[in-house]
Amino acid sequence: MTAAGRICAALDFPRWADAEPFGRAVAPHVGMLKVGLELFVAEGPPAVRAAAALGRPVFLDLKLHDIPNTVEGAARSAAASGAALLTVHAAGGAGMVRAAVRGAGPGVRILAVTVLTSLDAEALREIGLAGSAEAAVVRLARLAVGAGAGGLVCSPQEVAAVRAAVGAGPLLVVPGVRPPGAARGDQARVATPAEAVRAGADVIVVGRPLRDAADPAAAAREIAAGI
Repeated sequence: MTAAGRICAALDFPRWADAEPFGRAVAPHVGMLKVGLELFVAEGPPAVRAAAALGRPVFLDLKLHDIPNTVEGAARSAAASGAALLTVHAAGGAGMVRAAVRGAGPGVRILAVTVLTSLDAEALREIGLAGSAEAAVVRLARLAVGAGAGGLVCSPQEVAAVRAAVGAGPLLVVPGVRPPGAARGDQARVATPAEAVRAGADVIVVGRPLRDAADPAAAAREIAAGI
């Protein structure tokens, strides 16, 4: 995989009219485009199809977390929209992850989100997760892969431990990536693109550092060069 191919650019915009020019600018310089909750809730499946028309696979980041029957149906609908990857929460349990895999079918890779990158140790204690973030991430990673997930989402700080726990097969997609000197925003567990890839990330998700850049295409090329 090329350095540029490891970058997933997040289309974090409230409307497709805002996302389209950004997507067209960065698509030639990245390997994937992400449609998240904000854009999907506003525009629905047409946003996924429009993003796919820009020539890159679409990562539909909905983080589904519901009873297995509901998640299976949602995953089936996501597959029909043209998404190549779809996220569910590993905390929904093995049965829910298996249902997502069934619903998505062979054409969509299910990625299980372990622990959100916005959560630090204090936040984890508040929601009742005992122990370190790394321990929780590894536990959820093993559960999800055992239930058939084709990949995992974890912070850069847990990539090496997750890779050691689940082996080389699952795709590791890593948000919370910030180029050197960039603001953390609401992310608690972060690393630079190069650090994430060295630790074992297959794909890094980059949002605000690209979206807010004066020249997003140049920013994407710079990140790839840094990898």
